Amino acid sequence: MTRPSRGRHLIAKALSAVMSVCMLLTVAACAVQDTRTVITVWSWEPSMGKLAQSFEAANPDVHVIVKNTSGYENLNTAIQDGYGLPDVAQIEYFALPQYAVSGQLRDLTDRAQGYANFYTTGTWSSVQLGRRIYGLPMDSGPMAFFYNDSVFRQAGVDPTTIHTWKDYYRAAKKLKKIGVYIAADAGDASFFNAMIWLAGGRPYRTSSDGKTVTVNLKGDTGTKTFLEYWQKMMDEGLINTRLTTWSTGWKNALGSGTVASVLSGAWMPSMLLSDVPGAAGQWRVGTIPTVHGSTANAEIGGSALTMLNTTRKPEAAYRFIEYVCHDAEGIATRVDGGAFPADTSTLESKTFLEKTTIRDSRGIQIPYFGGQQFNKVLAQAAENVSSGYQYLPFEVYARSDFRATMGKAYKWESANQRRIVAKKRFEAGMTDDDGNPVTVPNDPGPKVSLAGALASWQNDIQEYGVNQGFTIQ
Repeated sequence: MTRPSRGRHLIAKALSAVMSVCMLLTVAACAVQDTRTVITVWSWEPSMGKLAQSFEAANPDVHVIVKNTSGYENLNTAIQDGYGLPDVAQIEYFALPQYAVSGQLRDLTDRAQGYANFYTTGTWSSVQLGRRIYGLPMDSGPMAFFYNDSVFRQAGVDPTTIHTWKDYYRAAKKLKKIGVYIAADAGDASFFNAMIWLAGGRPYRTSSDGKTVTVNLKGDTGTKTFLEYWQKMMDEGLINTRLTTWSTGWKNALGSGTVASVLSGAWMPSMLLSDVPGAAGQWRVGTIPTVHGSTANAEIGGSALTMLNTTRKPEAAYRFIEYVCHDAEGIATRVDGGAFPADTSTLESKTFLEKTTIRDSRGIQIPYFGGQQFNKVLAQAAENVSSGYQYLPFEVYARSDFRATMGKAYKWESANQRRIVAKKRFEAGMTDDDGNPVTVPNDPGPKVSLAGALASWQNDIQEYGVNQGFTIQ
C-alpha cells in the first residue's frame, strides 16, 4: 500500500476543511430559513402573490403562503374541523359581521385606532361591529356599468345614453335581435342584494350589537321594484339565466360578445383582465343605470383583510394586513393591477384618476378599456353610494340559502329558455352535432316566479336566525 505524499495529504485536509465550512454554511442557511415566521393567507385578489413577494423583501423574517381561496364553504369547514385555518383571510364586507359575531375574527381596534380618516366612510363602517374593528378595508365595490362597446354599437345602441332601467331594457331588446344577451344571471345573491340597494331597498335592519334583526324582504318597496323589473327582463328572454357568474361558460360569453355587459363593482377591471383577456380594448365603463336615472349608487362586494382568532402569529399577520391595506406601496401594487382602493388618498390622486391601463400578471400595461380614464367613472360611483343599507349578521347563510330558494325561479327560467331555443331549432329542421333531429326538453311545469320564491327565502332566513339565538322582528 503506497503512503500518500505530504502535498496530497495537505490538499486532502484543505478539501475536508472546505467541505466542513460548506456544510456549516448550509446548516446555517437552513437555520435562518427555519426561524422565519410562516403565515398563511387565503385570498382571491389577483395581485396577492406579488404583494407577498414585495412584503417578504421588506420583511425577511416572515414567509407568506398565499392560497387562492374564495367562497366561505372552505372557511366554515376549517372552523368546524378546528384545523387548517389561515392566519389572514380576505372576507367580503357582507360576510364580516357573521364571523365577527361568532367570535372567529381578532379584534383589531387597538391596532387600527386613528385610521377612520384614511378610508372612505362606507368601507370603514363596513369593518366595524359594535364600535369594534375586525379588519382593514382592502377595496370597495361601488356599482358600475361594464359593457362591450363594439357589440352595443353593432346593435344600434349608444351605451353612453343608458341612464335608467328603461334605457337598459330598450337596449336589451335591440341586442336580442342580433342574438346577444345584455347580461347573464343564473341566480347570484350578491347581485340580487346590490340591485335591491340600488333600487332604494332596505330589507334588513340589524342592531348595533348584531343580536336583533328585522327581515322584511316581502314588504320592502325597493325589493319589489327590482323583482318586478328583473322578472320582466327574464320573461322576455333578455337575460341569460343559464350562465353562472365566474363559470367558464360565462367568461367565454363575455369574451365572444354573446353577453354584452356586466353590472358589477369597481373591482371588476382586474377580474375582466384576468378572466377575459381577449376582449381587451372592446370594453368600457359607464355609470350604473338606476330606476329613474338618479345618481344614487349601491355597493356590490368589496372586502377586508382580517385576522383569524386562532392564529398563533398575530404580529406577523397584522404586519402583512397593514402592508396590503394601509401601506402606500401595497395599495399601489393592487391598484396598478386593476383593484379599486378603499383609501381616500388614492381615490383623489391624479395618477389614479387619469389611469388608462391595467398591469397584467406579466407586468405589462394593458389598455383594457380602450384608453378610457375608467377610474374617473369609478371614483364618482364611489362618491354616489347611498348609506343606510345593512347586511344580516348571518349573511353568509342567507346567501347560501338563496340558491336553494330563489334559485328555483332561476332554474325554471333556465329550463324554459332551453326549451324555447330547442323548440325553434326543431321547427326549423335543425340537427344536433351528431346529425340527429333536435329534441325538445319536457315542459318545466308551473312557473316559479321570483316573488314566489322570495317568500320561501324570507321564511328560511327568519327560521335560521331564531335557531341561532337572534331576536327576529
